[in-house]
Amino acid sequence: MPAIKSLEDLRRVREEALQKRKARETSGRIQIIVGMGTCGIAAGARETMRAILDVIESEDLSDIIVKQTGCIGLCEWEPIVEVIVDNQPKVTYGKVDANAARRIMKEHVIGGQVVQELLVPGQ
Repeated sequence: MPAIKSLEDLRRVREEALQKRKARETSGRIQIIVGMGTCGIAAGARETMRAILDVIESEDLSDIIVKQTGCIGLCEWEPIVEVIVDNQPKVTYGKVDANAARRIMKEHVIGGQVVQELLVPGQ
């Protein structure tokens, strides 16, 4: 986090934080759910979430809801990311590190193509 040396710096940091929160709370046609239970966090779900939010910010994406949830029940596949686009069936990705999260965002969320090799088996 950059050093805050003035009231203007504080306002800028506050605005950036509000924009990131807005990405999590607004309504949208795409939902991204990150498993943030204890096992997910231990497996790196915070970095996964950060990568997803960074792509949304850097690509200036809108119409996306990013949520976190507790344990999804597939501990061996953590971090888990679920993507729901419009009324299509939910797609569940497993072992999603930050690089895989960026790939899912670019290929699936932006490009519309499911990343087959990252799917949890049985989908």
